[in-house]
Amino acid sequence: MAREIGPIIKRCRYLGIEPSVLGSSKKMGRRKRNMRKLSEYGVQLKEKQKVKFIYGVLEKQFRNLYERADKMPGITGENLLMLLELRLDSVVYRLGYGRTRKEARQIVRHNLVRVNGKKANIPSITLKVGDVIEVKESKKDLQRFKDILEVTSTRIVPEWLSADHDNLKGSINALPQREQLDLPVNETLIVELYSK
Repeated sequence: MAREIGPIIKRCRYLGIEPSVLGSSKKMGRRKRNMRKLSEYGVQLKEKQKVKFIYGVLEKQFRNLYERADKMPGITGENLLMLLELRLDSVVYRLGYGRTRKEARQIVRHNLVRVNGKKANIPSITLKVGDVIEVKESKKDLQRFKDILEVTSTRIVPEWLSADHDNLKGSINALPQREQLDLPVNETLIVELYSK
């Protein structure tokens, strides 16, 4: 399975995003760089790279999600972000059961999560309203989850989710709306890029 393993801070600096968006506690130092002015295509491409980097999605998956979003009723860019947020690894991260998106993905891959009581170890599963996500019963007492909850206790769970941290359980109450997503991206540029 392909994955991106480059330096996070360097990539964040290039894309112009704070590492906290990824859930990282690392700080981005001040560095002055003389960046040449990007073309219109360059700006659109950078925006797409930013979203792919935040969610840890590769090009083929991203393209497939874009095509699904384009076929859905409503605004394509907002549909794309909604589909990315409804991925199992993103929901686990938003519920606070992973310090970073990569850790949430690892928790899913290691078969520690159940969706509606059934085994779910594929991070890209798209969840629906009403789905219940919980940590596997035999793993709820692990020190790992106590440490994670200690770190993520200050993180606010979005309105479209409900979390029960005592039982390590959460559910999707509604579809995420664009104004509820705290992402520093302009999704219309991605739509413009793909519609060429």
